[in-house]
Amino acid sequence: MHSFGYRANAVLTFALTILALMCAIASFSDNFNFPSPSAEIQIVGFNGFKKKPHGNDEVSLTMNITADLQSLFTWNTKQLFIFVAAEYETPQNSLNQVSLWDAIILAKEHAKFWIQTKNKYRFVDQGSNLRGKDFNLTLHWHVMPKTGKMFADKLVMSGFRIPEEHSL
Repeated sequence: MHSFGYRANAVLTFALTILALMCAIASFSDNFNFPSPSAEIQIVGFNGFKKKPHGNDEVSLTMNITADLQSLFTWNTKQLFIFVAAEYETPQNSLNQVSLWDAIILAKEHAKFWIQTKNKYRFVDQGSNLRGKDFNLTLHWHVMPKTGKMFADKLVMSGFRIPEEHSL
């Protein structure tokens, strides 16, 4: 006869093996999801464009963000982290990214939305490189699963331009 400890160990080992196998299958099943998210960002207006005392340019703007990210949700999705970044080039850097707004979406029902918002974070450039600068607004998302690896992607919207002159 086997002792109680030996039997408990066998049952626990078997249960954990099955649990690990189920997690692996769940993680693998996400590879068969081909999401097709859509988004559009419009700039409603520039609320301010100033030169700070230390010489840095700062922009304040209002955006309309329309997105349908429901296809990113599967039964294995815990949450989505999304953010809008302004991306532009300067003589010093080939890519500058400034986060303007972010959100966490916990449910598929909330993944289709429209929001009008000001930039949540300051849009500041080190120096006076923003005057008349063309830039892209990019919606980034990170899919955080219940089990398995994180997935990240983005949609780039181009054709935006910062005003030539500073305003109050």
